[in-house]
Amino acid sequence: MNHVIRSLFLLVFFLPASALAQNDAVKVPDEIKPFIEKGMIPVACETGDLNGDGRKDFILVTSKLVPEGAVYDEAGDAERPTLVLIRDSSGKLSIAARNDEVALCKNCGGVMGDPFQGVTIKGTRFTVSNYGGSNDRWSYDYTFAYSQRDQTWQLVRVEEESFQSLDPKCTDRRHIYTPPKDFGLINFADFKPENFRGKGKK
Repeated sequence: MNHVIRSLFLLVFFLPASALAQNDAVKVPDEIKPFIEKGMIPVACETGDLNGDGRKDFILVTSKLVPEGAVYDEAGDAERPTLVLIRDSSGKLSIAARNDEVALCKNCGGVMGDPFQGVTIKGTRFTVSNYGGSNDRWSYDYTFAYSQRDQTWQLVRVEEESFQSLDPKCTDRRHIYTPPKDFGLINFADFKPENFRGKGKK
């Protein structure tokens, strides 16, 4: 989404802090529910053939449940597990990979609120997107691709964008990081948004 349009949308529909104690769970298939830990709710669930075997797989993102009547959203600083669920030849799903940092926490977006924008799947690749800030807006898109050799998903692209929302020209600063120039082999489970540049085996 164009940053200018996205910013206007979020400004119009931005909720006050009193609305933070909501539990906006998404609907998930029954076979996904056993993977949702107690005290958590699903905030994203996307499907695709993530390892190219012709079977339907899932990516599930969960967030800590906010207790009813809570004055402060204590769940806002909690990690959000992102699970890659793969289906075997018998049709059973299992966790193939997990990362607790790639989907940013509910309070990590600054005044813009929850920064997690969702997950998109294209073939055996998937991207986790985050967007937030105040006057200085930022977005981070992390893309992982399946490695047939290593039987897991590895970081292949990081796109960072930022701009000043009060700048009438909305000057955009964009950086794209790819291997092997900017980082080496980083598996999805090992990826840390704050510490990926120069990391990984080359």
